Amino acid sequence: MSLSAAHSAAFRREVPQEGRVWSIRDSVGHPAPKDSRGNRAMPFWSKQSRAKRVVGAVPAYQGFAVVEIPVSDFLDSWLPGLQRDGLLVGVNWAGARATGYDMAPTQVAGWFAELP
Repeated sequence: MSLSAAHSAAFRREVPQEGRVWSIRDSVGHPAPKDSRGNRAMPFWSKQSRAKRVVGAVPAYQGFAVVEIPVSDFLDSWLPGLQRDGLLVGVNWAGARATGYDMAPTQVAGWFAELP
């Protein structure tokens, strides 16, 4: 299993346990960088510690605040909004370059369709 696949599996497992997801933002808003194909993804993490690690390790994200999003808000508001705006969901990005899987919001929503 690749590192990105392991982080994706952790996201699927940890979000229901945690009851929230984590994002980052600065005074301009939440980042949504472009990948090499021109697609934009907004990153989310399943644990606060994961988001903090990226903020501390990635120069482009230093100074960003880590913010908590209740899973119900993530599923009911954030994912539909990302879909509407044509953005992907960055899932548990990690490492010195903050990389990982970028998923369609509908796919991420499907992972948690059984949550109450």
